[in-house]
Amino acid sequence: MAASNYSLKVKGELLDPKFESYRLSLDAIPTYTVELDAAVEEVKLTDTQYTMSHMRAFGMYNYLHLDPWYEDSILFVDCKGRVLGLTVTLDTALGKPREVYRLMPESSRREDRVCASLSLTSATWAALSDGCGGLYLLRTGKRGDSSHTKWEPLFREDMGRPFVILHSVSHVQTGVHTVEILLLHIQKDPQETKGSGYSVHLEWITVASATGQGPEKKYEVRKRRVLKGKSVPHYAAVEPQGKGLMVASEKPFVFTHVDGEPVEQPEPEPMEVERPDPIYFWQQTAEDITVCVRVPEGITKDEVQFRLAADNISIGVQRFPPLLEGRLYESVDPEASAWIIKDDKSLEVTLQKRNEGPSWPELVIGNRRGEYVMSDEQAALIHERLTHLTSEDMNGKPDGDKPPCNSQELEDCDGFPEDSSSLTHFDGNSLKPSQVVSLGSHQYLFTVDVDPSEMPCLCLRHDVDALLWQPHPDQPANMWEHIATFNALGYVQASKQAKKFATCAPNFSYASLCECVRRAFIYRQPSPVETVLFNRKQGRQVGQVAKQQVASLDSDKPILGFRATNERLYVLTSSHLFILKVNNN
Repeated sequence: MAASNYSLKVKGELLDPKFESYRLSLDAIPTYTVELDAAVEEVKLTDTQYTMSHMRAFGMYNYLHLDPWYEDSILFVDCKGRVLGLTVTLDTALGKPREVYRLMPESSRREDRVCASLSLTSATWAALSDGCGGLYLLRTGKRGDSSHTKWEPLFREDMGRPFVILHSVSHVQTGVHTVEILLLHIQKDPQETKGSGYSVHLEWITVASATGQGPEKKYEVRKRRVLKGKSVPHYAAVEPQGKGLMVASEKPFVFTHVDGEPVEQPEPEPMEVERPDPIYFWQQTAEDITVCVRVPEGITKDEVQFRLAADNISIGVQRFPPLLEGRLYESVDPEASAWIIKDDKSLEVTLQKRNEGPSWPELVIGNRRGEYVMSDEQAALIHERLTHLTSEDMNGKPDGDKPPCNSQELEDCDGFPEDSSSLTHFDGNSLKPSQVVSLGSHQYLFTVDVDPSEMPCLCLRHDVDALLWQPHPDQPANMWEHIATFNALGYVQASKQAKKFATCAPNFSYASLCECVRRAFIYRQPSPVETVLFNRKQGRQVGQVAKQQVASLDSDKPILGFRATNERLYVLTSSHLFILKVNNN
C-alpha cells in the first residue's frame, strides 16, 4: 500500500468538548405509510456467494435511492423490474409511486443475479443495473416535477457478470456529453490462493456521445479501467469532471487493466526496510514546537537557508538540498518564531502555534525523516492519566472513581481491525495514488450526498464523535474538509448490534440509524430549550439539549432501504414505504 502522505484536519470550532449526552424524547414522530402495489424483492445470496465481500456488497445493499437534485424525491426497483419514483410535497396527501422505467423480463432469470442498482448521474440522467450484467444509461428529463415522463434508454451493454453501480457522474467537455460510471463485481480469482479465493473488482467506465450529425446522439464506451482489491470498499466515487477516483477500503486497490491491457505494476517494496537516521527531532507543548535539525558541523548563520510562512517551512544549507521542507500540519505565527545554531552542528527552531492546545501528530505532512521526542513531563502526565486502566488484579478497584479496564469489559467500539484502512485519491491519468490517508481507528460510518455538484461525503468516527468529510479533489492542500460533527454518534452507533443502515440530513440537523427490523433511532443536534434547566451535578444552567428519538415501525419485515432528507426519513420494506416527518421546516 502507498505510504500515507496526508492527514485529516479536524476543525476545532466544529467540536463540542462540553457535550454531555442525548436525552431521550418521548415526542411522537408523525409516520405515514404507502402500501406498495408490488413487493420489493430482496435478492438472497446463493451458495456460491458465501464470502464476507458478497455480504457487504450485495447483502447489505440499500434498495432505496434519494434524488439529491430534487428535494424529497426517492426511487426504488420492485420485483416486476419497474423503477418507481415518489416525490413528497404534502405528507397527508401521499400518492402512489409512479413507474418511470421497466427492465426487460429476462433480467430476473439469471441464477447468480444480484440486486438491481441505480445511480442518479445528474439532474436529467441516470445509470441503471438490472442485477444480471446489463448496464443502462437513461435520459430521465426533469425528475422532480409532477409529470409522468418515462425514462429513455440511450445506451445498453451486457457486462457479462452481475454487478452493482457504486457511483456515476455526468459532465460536458468541448460539446461532448460524458458519463463516468463506477461498477463493483466480485469474481473467483485463480491467483488468490489464500482466503476466500475471490477478489473485488471496481470497473470505471467512461461512456460518451459519439461525434456525428443528427438530433439523437449515440453513446459508446470510450475507456475502461479496472481496479482490483481484496475487500469491498466502504466508499468509492468518481470526481465531478472524471479526472480521478477516491476509494476508502480496509485493503488497498490497484489498477490492473486499461481497455483490456494489463497495467505495469511497480516492484513490490521489500518486507523490511532499514530506516535511515532521523534528520531532525521535534517536541511540542500546548503553545509551541521545538525542532532540532542536524546540519554540517561548523556551519555559519549566513549559510543557513530558512523560510517560514504560516503553513509552510523550508530549512536548508547552501549547496545542499533542503533538509526539511513542506506543508506544516497546522498554522504557526512566523513573527513569533525563531531559530539559532546550537553547538555548531544543529539548528534549533522554535515555532509558535497559532491555535494553542491540540497536539500535532506530525510536523510536516507526509515527511517521515524526523523523530518525535516526548518530554519527561508529557510522559509522566500520560502515565498518570492511564494508570487507572492497568492493574495486576483482574478487578483491582471496582468501586473506585476510575475502576481498571479489563479486556473482558471492552466493547465492540473499542476494537480495531487487523488491517489499517486507508482513504486514497487516484489520479485518472497516471492511475497512481496521489493522496493517501491512513484511517487507522477512524471507523467508516456512512456516505451521504450533501451537495449534488460535489462528491459524496463520508462520515468517519473520531474518538466518540462522528465527523463528516467533504472531498475537494481540486484542492490538493485541503482535499478532505471537515464540515460537520455529530456528537458521540461514533460511540452510540457501536452499541447498536442490530444496526443495518446509517445516514444524516443534508443540512446536518440530525443523524439516524436503523436496525434490521422495525426500529429507527434519530439523534438531533443540540438546540436551545424553551424552559430553564439546571445540571444538578455541576450546578449550572443548561442552554441546549440534544434529543434522541426512537421510531418503531408497524412492520415485522426486514428494512431494505433507508434515506434521510432535511424534513423526512424514508424507510423501505418489501411491502411498504414509511415516511417519518422529522423536522417541520
